Amino acid sequence: MRTAILSDLHLGSGSSIELLDRAEIRDALAPTLVAADRVILLGDTLELRDRPLPEVIELARPAFTWLGEVVGDRDLILVAGNHDHHLVSPWIERRALEGRDGLGLEQPVEPADGPLAALAEAAGPGRLTASYPGVWVRPDVYATHGHYLDRHLTIPTIERLANAAVEKLLGLADEPGAGGPTERSDAVRVTEYERVQTPVNELLFSLAQGGRDGPGPGTGASFKVWRTLTGRATRAARLRGLLLSSTALRGGVGLANRLGLGPVSPDLSPRAITAAGLEAIGDVISRLGIDARHVVFGHTHRRGPMPGDRGWEAHGTRLWNTGSWVFAPSLIGSGAARSPYWPGTVVVVEDTGPPELHHLLDGWSGENLRRRSHPTTGGIRTSGHTG
Repeated sequence: MRTAILSDLHLGSGSSIELLDRAEIRDALAPTLVAADRVILLGDTLELRDRPLPEVIELARPAFTWLGEVVGDRDLILVAGNHDHHLVSPWIERRALEGRDGLGLEQPVEPADGPLAALAEAAGPGRLTASYPGVWVRPDVYATHGHYLDRHLTIPTIERLANAAVEKLLGLADEPGAGGPTERSDAVRVTEYERVQTPVNELLFSLAQGGRDGPGPGTGASFKVWRTLTGRATRAARLRGLLLSSTALRGGVGLANRLGLGPVSPDLSPRAITAAGLEAIGDVISRLGIDARHVVFGHTHRRGPMPGDRGWEAHGTRLWNTGSWVFAPSLIGSGAARSPYWPGTVVVVEDTGPPELHHLLDGWSGENLRRRSHPTTGGIRTSGHTG
């Protein structure tokens, strides 16, 4: 069985960063999906931190309709990440109310109602299902979004610091992996990650439900931080800017460590950021007891391993990252050859052998990736491909 895995689409942002709202980008992706026996959307498929949920669903609907037509009656599996965690949070709450045990490494999610049901309806005739917090692609290949790594980062991201604050409030800061994977069930360990990260995810989701301070598409995190620091925003916008920014200022590193929110490092070089992410996902693999030869994750938007990359192994597990399908000019640089953050990567897993990285947009220039047409909102182009 051939499985195609892609992540970090951030559909529904309504901004120029998302690529799969464009017909020409969909045409580039379609042949890879058509050739697969199943497709996995590995987290942050939706952007639920930038605008109210009904708006996001409406903006993302054309892309899901297209996915349903391309995938057809094959499996389309959605795994939630941190930006679209609210897709599964009502389901997690229902499980708790029903007294069901905590989450294991792969838990089927019933899209009975709510936003998941709306996406499943949009994807018809495709068969959309969901799994959380990950899915076993093969007995030796596990795939998860990777947002649990935020708990172990040494890079001072807002989510890293917020997770640390929640840990302290819950009394977990001194024992994030207490007991070790051999002494505690995977359901208990996954539940512990959820206890720390769900409050942060839901707060950021809730902030977006109040709507915008003005019209227009979303903006990048760096602009929100600049706008926050210059005071050219309302109080609500300044709060959202601080919470949604991806990286805290260097000057706050010492303070964060003194407050017990670390350890975090002031080294924000690309090499340090990559190394920190790989070490953090390695911690997740160890603490959750993921016994896999290969682990596929996303979240960091850093595809890999790329030629010449080192350190993409943890505890005997080979690491693979799906990159993203968003266009961030300030991050990706001028060309794919010089940027591990270039969008357009799909990880393909066959019945045997290691996963393979397919970089579908490497032949595109930065200028070509800039929006040149209006987002598709009606007719769906599939270049003749059907399920």
